[in-house]
Amino acid sequence: MSAPVNVEVPTVGESISEVQIGQWLKAEGDWVASGEDLVEIETEKASVQIPAPASGILEGILKPNEEFASVGDVIATIRPAEKPAGGKSDKPVRDGAAGESKQNTDGSSAEFVMPAAQRLLEEHGLSAAQVPATGPGGRLLKEDVLAFVRDRPSAPSTTSPTPQTSPTSKTSTSKPSTLAPTPRRSPPTSLMTDAPAHRAEEVKPMSMLRRTIAARLVQAQQTAALLTTFNEVDMGPVMEIRKKYKDRFAERHGVKLGFMSFFAKAAVEALRRFPAVNAEIRDDDIVYRHYQDIGIAIGGGKGLVVPVLRNVENMSFADVESAIGEFAKQAAENRLQPADLIGGTFTISNGGIYGSMLSTPIVNPPQSGILGLHAIQDRPMAVESKVEIRPIMYVALTYDHRIVDGREAVGFLKTIKDVIEDPARLFLEL
Repeated sequence: MSAPVNVEVPTVGESISEVQIGQWLKAEGDWVASGEDLVEIETEKASVQIPAPASGILEGILKPNEEFASVGDVIATIRPAEKPAGGKSDKPVRDGAAGESKQNTDGSSAEFVMPAAQRLLEEHGLSAAQVPATGPGGRLLKEDVLAFVRDRPSAPSTTSPTPQTSPTSKTSTSKPSTLAPTPRRSPPTSLMTDAPAHRAEEVKPMSMLRRTIAARLVQAQQTAALLTTFNEVDMGPVMEIRKKYKDRFAERHGVKLGFMSFFAKAAVEALRRFPAVNAEIRDDDIVYRHYQDIGIAIGGGKGLVVPVLRNVENMSFADVESAIGEFAKQAAENRLQPADLIGGTFTISNGGIYGSMLSTPIVNPPQSGILGLHAIQDRPMAVESKVEIRPIMYVALTYDHRIVDGREAVGFLKTIKDVIEDPARLFLEL
């Protein structure tokens, strides 16, 4: 019999020494093909899939979901074998293997129960057969259990029956008391009277991505002198251009014309005029960049990520929109690579897609500035001595005051406003 093949955590990036097991894509006992994605791991920058190093039966999973491992650690073994009929080994799967509980299936119960789901089942006295499973391969997820607990009808409340006098009990012969009867006091009321009976808590390790985000945000607050300035932008001209050319743009380039390409190109112009916003402090030096690598904040499957568009100064509107669309797709599928998220010189974050009206975004160190976009709202505005209702967006620039002066920050944001309100400037270099 061939010796088992170890599945090890590979080197996934410079300076990355620890990873977190995100999700096993195969269960213990499954047959896997060499090169097939076996497990998804999370680094401090992105999610990475580890392929199977050999074909065979997955066994001996040592690190279940959500546990941490170091680069080089053995997290599972594969027993080399030919693919059996049905794709499964003839070896029964042990309960709890790979951090999942094997269940008997009858068409309604889960094939595998994830660890967090198993804990919730035990906590609420449920069985896997009671809860519909929605995970891949019939897996029962903790979200399935939480949804079942939340949606199931509450058990009817019961009250203790009033004690009845037994027919055989003796009647008291004591004399009646001459004291006035004590009035029955109402039970004290409480603000928690109507609180739900279910008050469960769940403790789970912070993901690698969230740990990194937390550390970098704290670093920014502790090391940089952050200040935010604001302005308002009339989005009417850009909205008119989009309305006029969106169909032809999509037909020619195969991508929708969005607002972000306008702001990315406007940011290039502003960064050229105020290079300190595109610079960074490195030890006792200021490093000025003569290129614009702009990070675009995107909500991904694991949280907010900021992939970087390289050399935006050389990109067309279609290039920007295509790149953002591809990054958004990869983020939703957790396929972004570490190289996609490093090296930006400036960041744009659009909280308006979530309904934000105003915010003070935090700089992503070692960058010196971040542009915050917000929701577009119709507002009264003075136009040539007349009041008109215009689509207005508030914009914010948070900057590191150690390197960027207030005059430069205000001028930067004024440039953004001027370019967006008169997009012809982008083409005439005015």
